[in-house]
Amino acid sequence: MSETEDIHTATEADEQVKGETFIVSVDVGTTSLRSHIYTNNGLIKASSSKKIELIHPKPGWVEIDPELIYKQTVDCIGESIKAAGIRVDDVTCLGISVQRNTCLTWDSETGKPYHNFITWQDLRARDYVKSWNNSLTLKALNSGSKFLHVFTRKKRFLSASVLKFMSPQVTLRLLWLLDNIPELRKKASEGIAVFGCIETWLLWKLTGGKVHATDYSCASTTGMYDPFQVEWSSIVCGLVNIPMNFFPEVKPTSGLFGHVEESIFGSKIPITCLAGDQSASMFGECCFNVGDIKCTLGTGMFINLNTGESPHASIAGLYPIIAWKIGDKLTYMAEGVASDTGTMISWAQKLGYFDDVRDTSSIAESVQDTDGVYVVPAFSGLQAPINDDKAVTLMLGMQPSTTKAHMVRAILESIAFRFKLLYETVLNETRIPLSFVRVDGGVGNNDFLVQLMADLTNQVMNRSTQTENMTSLGTAFFAGLAVGVWKDLSELADIRNTEKDFEPQPTWGKYKYVFQQWERAVNRSKLWYADD
Repeated sequence: MSETEDIHTATEADEQVKGETFIVSVDVGTTSLRSHIYTNNGLIKASSSKKIELIHPKPGWVEIDPELIYKQTVDCIGESIKAAGIRVDDVTCLGISVQRNTCLTWDSETGKPYHNFITWQDLRARDYVKSWNNSLTLKALNSGSKFLHVFTRKKRFLSASVLKFMSPQVTLRLLWLLDNIPELRKKASEGIAVFGCIETWLLWKLTGGKVHATDYSCASTTGMYDPFQVEWSSIVCGLVNIPMNFFPEVKPTSGLFGHVEESIFGSKIPITCLAGDQSASMFGECCFNVGDIKCTLGTGMFINLNTGESPHASIAGLYPIIAWKIGDKLTYMAEGVASDTGTMISWAQKLGYFDDVRDTSSIAESVQDTDGVYVVPAFSGLQAPINDDKAVTLMLGMQPSTTKAHMVRAILESIAFRFKLLYETVLNETRIPLSFVRVDGGVGNNDFLVQLMADLTNQVMNRSTQTENMTSLGTAFFAGLAVGVWKDLSELADIRNTEKDFEPQPTWGKYKYVFQQWERAVNRSKLWYADD
């Protein structure tokens, strides 16, 4: 077995029982690809995983080989089925969730990609983002939308009045591709070139090129889909001259997308879910009602609030996203993002601040404070509510007495401070009363961090037993609902289990000054990449 893959086999005690059903849940994350076999009681029978190989052809460019990620997906699915000790015929359905906004174009006639996947972390379109955000065209759109909002009070115009392009969104990376790959624009206008993100590519490949589709949760995060009008945006695409005839069809998150070609695994498998990772983890957390909120602490930090049947129009940088569509019902969520969470911790590990990430909680607790050290996590700039893509990661205040433990604590505190900013933005903008926050993601296993998040916001943090696999669980939920494995949402709520509630402690008096000093550090990190 290579170091880039991991297979977990079912124990003999966990043999298939009569009436048991099996769901394949594929989760394509930023750093790893995993396939889990879920049973109808929500337990994982077996799994397989592989490391996603990122390609860095130039500084700031981040790519993935599309053929390799498809092969890894097929291998993972096959290995997990084998490890579960079941046949392909035993699989009821398959669901796929993905890192969002990692995009590709390919030839619909030959199936050959025109380039590698351009990931959401890629910065090749940074100059495009800067140019468009400073353009008179966008400023005119903002002003006109503000004027229309005054008279119509429609949320769509409020959202457009503060529209800014951002590097993690697909829009301007796709424009860069159209401008820099010979004949791509011509092929797109002729209907030969097609566009999609990871979920669309995998669906296309698994169905033998028969289905070119995505779901509402993935489409609505690209920056080219209007969540208010529920359609690909002719305004945005017309603004930047992106042809609209090569976009995928948008289908409900939970429903039949097609079947895996029989030649791949020896039997057809219904594909009954495509979903964005944050929507899947939101669904896995059973945040089904308006006001339900979850925070995923993975590579980045994502706060998602269920806003029901209406999108939220934000002026502070929260994204109005379609969380999912089941049947005829759309559910929306407001999303706040801080891109560098797990990234910051991995960086510290590479520098030798600690050996095992599981030790960071006890390391932070081994010192009473940070010894005056402050960290601003901004490898990808600073998102809402600061919204400065020119900000830079910063660590300051080190003294001769500073130890690695102080630095580790400062890093964890900075993540909690970013959570406080995002949480308060959600609370102040939506005015929806919140009773708890459900926490998931690998970094969510850090007790020191989650307790500090509870203390700083005076809010209960609820952590489930399925923390590290919440995206996969939500994907399985979506897929299983589509074929009747579960009849309704109440059955799903019985499966999601709480591991621990973190009750807020009265520590704000201690942290008030520390937080204010951290905000000073944030101000010093801003506009680092400003023009000369």
